[in-house]
Amino acid sequence: MREPVLVPRLQPFTSTIFSEMTALAVRSGAINLGQGFPDTDGPRPMLDAAKEALFGGANQYPPGPGRPELRKAIAGHRARLGLHYDPDSEILVTAGATEAIAATLLALADRGDEVVVIEPYYDSYAAAIAMAGATRRAVPLVSDGNRFALDVDTLRAAVTPATKAILLNSPHNPTGTVFTRAELEAVAAVCIEHDLVAVQDEVYEHLVFDDHEHIPLASLPGMRERTVSISSAGKTFNCTGWKIGWACASPELIAAVTASKQFLTFVSGGPLQPAVAYALEHELGWVEQLRTSLAAKRDRLSQGLREAGFTVWPSAGTYFVCADVRPLGFADAEELAWQLPERAGVTAVPITGLTDHPDEWNHVLRFAFCKRDDVLDEAVERLHQLRSIAPSGVDQARTR
Repeated sequence: MREPVLVPRLQPFTSTIFSEMTALAVRSGAINLGQGFPDTDGPRPMLDAAKEALFGGANQYPPGPGRPELRKAIAGHRARLGLHYDPDSEILVTAGATEAIAATLLALADRGDEVVVIEPYYDSYAAAIAMAGATRRAVPLVSDGNRFALDVDTLRAAVTPATKAILLNSPHNPTGTVFTRAELEAVAAVCIEHDLVAVQDEVYEHLVFDDHEHIPLASLPGMRERTVSISSAGKTFNCTGWKIGWACASPELIAAVTASKQFLTFVSGGPLQPAVAYALEHELGWVEQLRTSLAAKRDRLSQGLREAGFTVWPSAGTYFVCADVRPLGFADAEELAWQLPERAGVTAVPITGLTDHPDEWNHVLRFAFCKRDDVLDEAVERLHQLRSIAPSGVDQARTR
């Protein structure tokens, strides 16, 4: 029998830049500021609730849409934002936000359809669009003073008769941008004008800093019935390994997403779902403390990167700051990323792995600040070594 070969549309996705950089960190013993996961646990009562469920018999299949108490808690959580969803027909629990996004695109996009994404994008977006057989059209963010902004004119121009959906992420990974109300209103206007579905990835919804505000796209006029809102517990409660996510949308959209999701994982995380329900109802005060501590960590790492010679863009949310390598004399951030573990004992993610236009982003590295202060301080100290490395001395051949 002929050996199976990966279909062409998935051949570009045999690995992710995040897994590659994490593997590089493990091999080299470098500090991993590449992949966005925290190094401390979430609230203890949430962990205790998971233990109680685990030893209390909640170890079999949960209901397909998710456990009722979790769907009720998600509905209550959204209601705080003025968005009211029926927990029985408008909420679906998934294996993290990644599955929610994949299931949504598999359900709504087909061959010949186009999906507009905001660039740079989280890497699973491109893979999920490819799995659906659809075509990706990327709209790059643009530098606007000290932030990355949405180019509304380019967004409008990207929509064609084949466009089925717009997929956007706010707060935005990897740039840390939080889209303004005006930007989101422009997205809404495009969706309404062209009868498009909006898919909003809101996993960092609570991790917004300073005076910035997270605005759910579904809260804007005309958008509630055409938006699939996706979030998860992982970033909100420091439990990224639990992979408990959810989608909220109209009954028609949720039914479509469920049709594909049930043949991906069917269900997952049975004993963890009651714990997430508990956290959504009782631990938002802990989340506020997390938000405050992350803002301080953002400042700590940003200042350290500046002192090490980088130019750093302000981050309004998420786990991440982006830094320009050119002030240090380096022209190729991707090659530098592969050299960082050896040269400085730190890993970061090059933005080129998250874009359709790598030449326009090949001066930017993404660093994660969701780590203990001592880890951030040690990473910054190591990165100071870059000042002593002549760019001509950096081996431009990747070492993997």
